[in-house]
Amino acid sequence: MSERQHDYKRHGSRYKARRRAVDILFEAESRDVDPVAIIEDRHKLATAIEPVVAPVAEYTEAIINGVAVELDTIDELLEEHIAETWTLGRLPSVDRAILRVACWEMIYNSDVPVTTAVVEAVEIASQYSTDNSSAYINATLDSMAHKVEALRERAQNPQAAAALMDDEDAPVAPWDDSIDEVTEVTEVAAEDAPEQA
Repeated sequence: MSERQHDYKRHGSRYKARRRAVDILFEAESRDVDPVAIIEDRHKLATAIEPVVAPVAEYTEAIINGVAVELDTIDELLEEHIAETWTLGRLPSVDRAILRVACWEMIYNSDVPVTTAVVEAVEIASQYSTDNSSAYINATLDSMAHKVEALRERAQNPQAAAALMDDEDAPVAPWDDSIDEVTEVTEVAAEDAPEQA
């Protein structure tokens, strides 16, 4: 067998759907158009009498629609996890597309195991982007994977998360349970203290 045949790796339909979603997000950013509009165009072209393009897979469409709806939250989460010396805007657009697809799967699609989203994003990066991309995409997504449950909660209720972050220095409400613990400790200490005349 040739070396090339040894490197051959069979990819399933989900992997192909992810890769096509990356293509569409990249194209949308390059052309400055809505990725959902590209999906609609692809549907028309695929159902024409003489189809010009292959039909868009259901899962590709789900990813694109999900990323389009949750783009602000996805970008905010990615910005927080990219290395300090980088910003999302400084990354190559293909890397942004790969990160957005993986982030959407990790945060919004619990049917996909987190490790699968990370591994397949790294593999797509190794095919589509620079030699260095795979490493920092892996690092970024791995950092997110370690606290994925907290990120999912935050994504489900971004207003509450923002309010929580804003209220960290706010005065504590009198009904806050954490105050009761401090009060109980203070009362016990006061009871144990010797009475002064």
